[in-house]
Amino acid sequence: MQLYNKLSAIERAELIEKAGKDRLTLSFYQYAQISNPQQLRDQLFIKWDSLDVLGRIYVATEGINAQLSLPADQFDAFKNHLDSIDFLKDVRLNIAVEQDNMSFLKLKVKVRDKIVADGLNDDTFDVTNKGVHLSAKEFNEMLANPNTVCVDMRNHYESEIGHFDGAVTPDVDTFRESLDIIEADLREHKEEKNLLMYCTGGIRCEKASAYYKHKGFKNVYQLEGGIIEYTRQVNEEGIDNKFIGKNFVFDERRSEKISDHVIAKCHQCGTSCDTHVNCANDACHLLFIQCEACKTEMDNCCSTACKEIHALPYEEQKQLRKGQGNSNDIFKKGRADHLPYKKDLRNIFETFKK
Repeated sequence: MQLYNKLSAIERAELIEKAGKDRLTLSFYQYAQISNPQQLRDQLFIKWDSLDVLGRIYVATEGINAQLSLPADQFDAFKNHLDSIDFLKDVRLNIAVEQDNMSFLKLKVKVRDKIVADGLNDDTFDVTNKGVHLSAKEFNEMLANPNTVCVDMRNHYESEIGHFDGAVTPDVDTFRESLDIIEADLREHKEEKNLLMYCTGGIRCEKASAYYKHKGFKNVYQLEGGIIEYTRQVNEEGIDNKFIGKNFVFDERRSEKISDHVIAKCHQCGTSCDTHVNCANDACHLLFIQCEACKTEMDNCCSTACKEIHALPYEEQKQLRKGQGNSNDIFKKGRADHLPYKKDLRNIFETFKK
């Protein structure tokens, strides 16, 4: 019985191409008490592998967080399977704004301590006491309220290419970092300000809203379904779009265009650009923003040093990496010092602390 992915990304891409079927990219999450995450993980892998589901799924005692793609003609079978699981019946599915058959090339279902790495001790506060969920229309109304502080709960490399107009965008590398920073910087406004939060699909705000209510914030609101659901409602209901730029996504697509605005710049030359890439040097793999001109000049690399290594025969590259371990840049997101136009650190709360 197969319980793990056995095909490489290249092999899977060839199979997808050969099948010639349209695929759907979607995501969902659900907080629930799961007594045996490993058992559920194995059951999901077996069933979803048979439906040709690909993606990244985390299962924990607190619930499930899934980002995946599947053949469009298997959607009904997939939905029926979800509905057969009590805590996943009628779960909201966030269908991607832009589709790509190659968004995921492997099926990875992993058991984790948490479905989002938040660094919180859930036993210290009521995780079910969440903020008020808002539709796209309600979110726009709250955003226009001068008494509202709108906070992007995503990381700096996500908000750098797109965010809501007027939103505070914390300059952090992880969700875990942002929680205490936001709480500390807005401490004086817990009583009177509306704390309005959003993220990609809603999962980060679910935990954050409960945490901030525990910390004493009186008026806590969150965008239902995140940017993905907001965009769906904007398109279907003709609502004014307040999101500018692209929505960063954690799959091979890297992003979805929500508006025509390009608000970021190439980290190498500074020209207007919002395309994320990974450095082609496997020993680096730094995620950064690169325009087409720099991509050609630098051979898909982030630096001259990486370009020189990438030009070597593959076996020679492997020998250079042998015993060296990975570069720290693998864990960075556009932070490397050699990128002259990387996002500057700044105190993004000054406006609201006055």
